[in-house]
Amino acid sequence: MKDASPSYLKHHFLIAMPHMADLRFAQTVTYLIDHNEHGAMGLVINKPSGLSLADVLEQLRPDEEPPVLCQSLPIFTGGPVQTDRGFVLHPSGPQFQATLELGELGLSTSQDVLFAIADGRGPDKYLITLGYAGWEAGQLEAELIDNAWLTCFADQNILFDLPFDQRLNAAAERLGVNLSLLTSQAGHA
Repeated sequence: MKDASPSYLKHHFLIAMPHMADLRFAQTVTYLIDHNEHGAMGLVINKPSGLSLADVLEQLRPDEEPPVLCQSLPIFTGGPVQTDRGFVLHPSGPQFQATLELGELGLSTSQDVLFAIADGRGPDKYLITLGYAGWEAGQLEAELIDNAWLTCFADQNILFDLPFDQRLNAAAERLGVNLSLLTSQAGHA
């Protein structure tokens, strides 16, 4: 049964507050793939891992030289859970061996999506991560109460079109917030 509760933040951005103590999430923006009474799952969208698609393809297809264009396609650190597993977020439409439809977006976890991107027949827009961010039931809600995150509706332009180093501030600007003007000291009024 689908929960229409406004407290659930599926398809929202989590914007780390300046005082975020967890270094894995400091200065990050996370796209929430799912959020319900059982917990939440998201992908950090602005933290490059230092790997490129070419690096991953060298492991998956060691007998083939990756296309030159793959050298410049970054792989992001999607979060601290299952960091050896790949996730490709893309606009809905293309179906791959393991694609979860998320409304306007799809999340693919099979190797065929990576091969399709490398061969020029994959989705036009995509974000590739290793790992994801996960929260147990009630954990994200507690972090929100503790003012660890700001939230806003997700925007595909921020996900796919902006350079990664502009995504955090662009997400905050959707709320009219300039993160550089926020104090790093947490407090409750």
